[in-house]
Amino acid sequence: MRHPDTAALREFLKGYSDEPGEPRPTDQQERLPMPPMAVCRGGEKLDLPEREVSSFGALLENRRSRRSYNGEPLTLEELSFLLWAAQGVAQVGEYRTLRTAPSGGARHPLELYVFVNRVSGLAPGAYHYLALEDKLERLGCRANQADQLTYALAGQEFAGNAPVCLVWTAVPYRSEWRYDNHGHKDVLLDAGHSCQNVYLACEERKLGCCALAAYDQEAMDELLGLSSQPTDSKEAEFSVYACCVGRPE
Repeated sequence: MRHPDTAALREFLKGYSDEPGEPRPTDQQERLPMPPMAVCRGGEKLDLPEREVSSFGALLENRRSRRSYNGEPLTLEELSFLLWAAQGVAQVGEYRTLRTAPSGGARHPLELYVFVNRVSGLAPGAYHYLALEDKLERLGCRANQADQLTYALAGQEFAGNAPVCLVWTAVPYRSEWRYDNHGHKDVLLDAGHSCQNVYLACEERKLGCCALAAYDQEAMDELLGLSSQPTDSKEAEFSVYACCVGRPE
């Protein structure tokens, strides 16, 4: 039997609010004082030793969100590398999968989709990454895909027109099965783990990417052929995160 709060907790994971009326202004819009950028508890301060920056350290140091792309397509190999970095499966067990990104209880409650606008050797359209098989599943292509994607991404044209846009969806029951309603926190943490892998993979391949939390829930789910209606169904799936990728200018 499903917990009575399950559907409400799942709604919290989504990218919109169904509160009536106009959204209230933020404290920044109200020009209220900004909170401190860091906390100091007043303890004794100790100097840290000089760090040796390795090649991996350089990836961390240079990682940035990049929103300007030169329009050139990605290669299919580059896309394959990004998908593997985000959700690649190393081992399958009876109750878990071990992947390139960590997950609470190794439950991996995410699916990964790709909107392809420009990838050499791959027709434009929407695809689903089948992580267990390391394959792409073609879902089709809509007319004016870039325009529809831009709309679903809250009007962010740089993202809708990027060569590739990755979209993570949540399948909450994978975590709920093990952790009940304590599992919802893991869903969003896992999305962050996976997207950070994409950032580092892009930095290694000299690609640019930008994570996107602003999107229209109903429009994005509709593009993916999913429902945005509140539900506690075990099969429920909905979008939670996105990231566009291209060659930086």
